Order: sequence, then structure tokens, then C-alpha cells
Amino acid sequence: MLTSFSDEQIKELVMGLQLSKQKFIWLMNDPDNGVIYLGGDLNRKFEFHAGFEERLNGIGLLVRDWAPQTEILAHSSIGGFLSACDWTSCVETITMGVPIIAWDTHSDHPKNGFLLTEILKIGLIIREWDQKREEVVTASTIDNVVRKLMASEEGDEIRKRAKELGEAVRQSTEKGVASRMELDYFIAHITR
Repeated sequence: MLTSFSDEQIKELVMGLQLSKQKFIWLMNDPDNGVIYLGGDLNRKFEFHAGFEERLNGIGLLVRDWAPQTEILAHSSIGGFLSACDWTSCVETITMGVPIIAWDTHSDHPKNGFLLTEILKIGLIIREWDQKREEVVTASTIDNVVRKLMASEEGDEIRKRAKELGEAVRQSTEKGVASRMELDYFIAHITR
């Protein structure tokens, strides 16, 4: 995902996650390749306030390198995924049956976020696309959306729908199922 947040937005995200009191894994690649779209420094490295990483003990895990997203999403303890809604992440999220917090940022992301939150109803949106995208999303907004997904009846229903959809998608690709047979036939046809 090529998305870059300002230092101010990262600070709000940090505070929002802390306020939510929900466990999390945060993948924060350095350097942030998405920063080139903002005309920024490829060697940028965000520095968290003193003691932040130590306070994560038992609550959050900060990963500053590559991480196996599909393996993380497949883990039974994952209750939600905050994503910019690039299509690959959407497909992985749907397949693994994980609900999403959609933070769409550019390109096809708003349509993908709309699909997940309004059509499939397996997620929540952090802010509407037509709102000013250059405005910082506040810590309280982040806290509210995370808590709604992870600790409310509405969140329970969203997680249930996501799990059911993930199971249906995985079943549709098993051997002997019509969609799998059609795909196998197509591959055999084009490779002969």
C-alpha cells in the first residue's frame, strides 16, 4: 500500500489506538515509499514520543519492516483491519473473513471502501471520502471507530458478516466447486 500520513496524522493515530484500549499490530514501513507522492523525503522515519513503544507491551506490536499480511489476517485473534483499501488488501481481508476499518486515501480506494462498508457491510469507514482529505482525522474519531468495530453490538454483527463472507469465498475456491472447475477449465484451455 502506497499511503503516507503526515507526522501530525501519525500522532493522532497513536493517541486514537491508545485511547481505544484495543490490542493491535501496526505495520509501519521505513522508509515510507508512499511519501514520494507527497513530494517528501524517502529517508523519513517517524519518531514516536518517548516511552510509546515501551507502553505497547501487551497491547500493541509495532513492526517497522515487512510483515506477512495474509498470515496475520488469517490468525484467529485478528478482530479487524485498518486499511487504505487498496484492492489486494480488500481481497485478502474478505478472503480471511476479517472486517475492515476503511481509511481510503486515493485511486480506487474510495470505491473499494464503499463496497466493503456500504454494500457488503463488513466494515466501517473512518471518514467519508468527500470530507476534506487534507484534514487530520482526530484521535477521538479513530478511538470511536476502533471501539465500534471491536467492542459493540454493531461491531459483533460486522465481524459475523465478515466471517461468513470469508468462509463462503474460501469454499467457492475448493476443488469440485463450480467456480473452481470453471477456473481450472479456463487455465487448461489457455495453456494447451
